[in-house]
Amino acid sequence: MKKITMALAAACWACTAALAQAPAAPESQAALTKGEIKAQREFKMLDFNGDGKLSRKEVQLFPRLAAAFDDADTDKDGFVSYEEVRAFAAKYRAERDRHRAAQAAAAPASSQP
Repeated sequence: MKKITMALAAACWACTAALAQAPAAPESQAALTKGEIKAQREFKMLDFNGDGKLSRKEVQLFPRLAAAFDDADTDKDGFVSYEEVRAFAAKYRAERDRHRAAQAAAAPASSQP
């Protein structure tokens, strides 16, 4: 289950920086990372009806996203907004980083005789 959640979060992170809204002005685009620009584009592609939020129906073709939908929908309105995706991705990254740090800490201890 944890692997699924992590995979779903990774897929969500691919969509994190995007709200389906009017294209950002060039100066605000410059402030975004390449990953955030890519995520905006992918979020907009998933938002088929262009309402600025993702419904279950819009993500149903993407099992990883569909499985993470309830976790990402923090206000439980049946939709996942861009801000909810960003928050979910941040939570995922923090969990991933803690997991990696724990693995790194355990690795030297297990390699000692």
